[in-house]
Amino acid sequence: MYSFEDVRWLDDKGHVRPPLLLYLLLLFLARGWCIFAMSLTDGSDRASLVRLFFPERIDFMVSLAAGIGAVVIFFLVTCERRRKPQWLRPVFGQIRPMLWCLLVVDAALLWFRLKHNGFMFEWSMALDGLILFWSALYLRASRHLKLYVRDWQPG
Repeated sequence: MYSFEDVRWLDDKGHVRPPLLLYLLLLFLARGWCIFAMSLTDGSDRASLVRLFFPERIDFMVSLAAGIGAVVIFFLVTCERRRKPQWLRPVFGQIRPMLWCLLVVDAALLWFRLKHNGFMFEWSMALDGLILFWSALYLRASRHLKLYVRDWQPG
């Protein structure tokens, strides 16, 4: 199951630690929620930070709706680190398919943004596409993520 190289991924209790790239992927997928949380810290004009990243209000609302799945997965990762509650163990095994679904939703939203913009180049959309591509490669090939999900499986 584990090879000698996998030892660096284990914590002091012998469990596989969550990959750092998983946290970065969740941060990217929940970017609307992160911007919303940052906007709450601005006491004078809370909507100004949101308008900086999302000029259209509907884009912000769609980003919040699409990012709720990433928030749920972050909750599952937090529960796994505490190894409680036990009834979440079967759900935790579905993290990779849930991440794939979130990436597909984000790609569909990127497609609609491109279509709405007349397929004109914008750096933000190009960066989103690049991160989506690298995230898909990471989900497909990451041995660390596969071992991490398998570590808290029942039985």
